[in-house]
Amino acid sequence: MQDLGSPAAGADRTFEELLTAVGRDRDRAAFAALFGHFAPRLKAYLRRQGCDAGGAEELVQDVMLLVWRRAETYDPTQASAGTWVFTIARNRRIDALRREQRPEIDPADPTLVPDPMESADDGVAARETAGRLRAALKTLPPEQADLLRLAYFEDKPHSLISAEQGIPLGTVKSRLRLAMERLRKAMRDSR
Repeated sequence: MQDLGSPAAGADRTFEELLTAVGRDRDRAAFAALFGHFAPRLKAYLRRQGCDAGGAEELVQDVMLLVWRRAETYDPTQASAGTWVFTIARNRRIDALRREQRPEIDPADPTLVPDPMESADDGVAARETAGRLRAALKTLPPEQADLLRLAYFEDKPHSLISAEQGIPLGTVKSRLRLAMERLRKAMRDSR
């Protein structure tokens, strides 16, 4: 039985022919010959690029897996087999460096933690407060209630309300202040 990993398995063919055989025929013996030749060289190359031993070994496995999967895209008229394989290794190394530089997501980050569920008592209390506020709004004079709606529900600036309603800016502010005082008093009295 022929050792697939031995250089003898592909000794009579060039690396370009071996790569073409892998892409065309999924030739395992050709891939084993490519692996036997390129894997140690890739590992040495990646170590010179700053990878630790474990990282280099992992990248070599990744690169050779890509060689197996993408061998059919190899064009011997464009580059030698070595150039093609080492280009894949260089690109995978760059990808690995980019992944290392991205910050890890902290699952305990308060912006990622959903708000706790509102208790039933809190929900009832919030609905009661909203009901009291709606009732208090109905007691306001229409000109104050309209200004409150424009300022707080439609989020319009006081100057725009003044221009739209045709009333002086000071009057807008005075009516809003009076309306807020009435609402506060009504909310305090309704408890």
